[in-house]
Amino acid sequence: MTCFSLTISDAIAHIVMDRPEAFNAMNRSFWNELPALVNDINDNSKARVIVVSSTGKHFTSGMDVSVFSDGEGILGAEIDRYARAEAFRQFVLHLQESFSCLERARMPVIAAIQGGCVGAGVDMTSACDIRFATADAFFQIAEINIGMTADVGTFPRLCKLIPDGWVRELAYSGRRLPAAKAKEIGLVNEVFATQEAMMEHVMALAAEIAEKSPLAVAGSKQMIKYARDHNTADSLDHIATWQAGMFSPEHILEAFQAKAQKRPAVFPDLAVLRKKM
Repeated sequence: MTCFSLTISDAIAHIVMDRPEAFNAMNRSFWNELPALVNDINDNSKARVIVVSSTGKHFTSGMDVSVFSDGEGILGAEIDRYARAEAFRQFVLHLQESFSCLERARMPVIAAIQGGCVGAGVDMTSACDIRFATADAFFQIAEINIGMTADVGTFPRLCKLIPDGWVRELAYSGRRLPAAKAKEIGLVNEVFATQEAMMEHVMALAAEIAEKSPLAVAGSKQMIKYARDHNTADSLDHIATWQAGMFSPEHILEAFQAKAQKRPAVFPDLAVLRKKM
């Protein structure tokens, strides 16, 4: 890995963007390494919670221009312009998948954001379950400032996280959204004076989540996502179907017994996913 470091301890996977000298710009390697890390954790049930944080002054400065200009990108290809457009669509879909894996992961993903969260950083953090920020943090849909429309996940997700008017103001103007305002409109759960204080809170929350039934947490994440994208009747039907197959009396009994005995509950991890026949 060239863009990240990973530690897994006490059922918490901590993914850290580790290119502070480049303000954690998302170069070509980033887009391949992130989904590889997340999918491995998810598919092999290596953790019960994923924490994503960063190093240096800024969480991320967004997309590295080398993704489009390093000689391998679609933009410079000498091919028919319609074929190039179709190929570029596939390229964007690949980029989108690098963040969709965060939303699709069976375990919750918590983002800890310091400094700037610019451009594709907004796409990335909007795909996480929970966001925290430092007081100096800001969010910026910066694509409009370079003449393009954000395309890697900001709008489908951000529109369901904050009021429509705020999405439009940020998208049309390219203005920065300060951490305090981000908390006020619901984009982040809490703002902290320092990164150290933020990480202490984030890891404590991750530990608390990791103590719960992984199956119940995964079910909750699935139901929240489904309810976001469907009407009430369909969502109620979906949760009924989930419970019909995955309601666990054993997990409930263990939770009650652990509480009565004043001990941590012991739950099985999620199963490793079979990817090959």
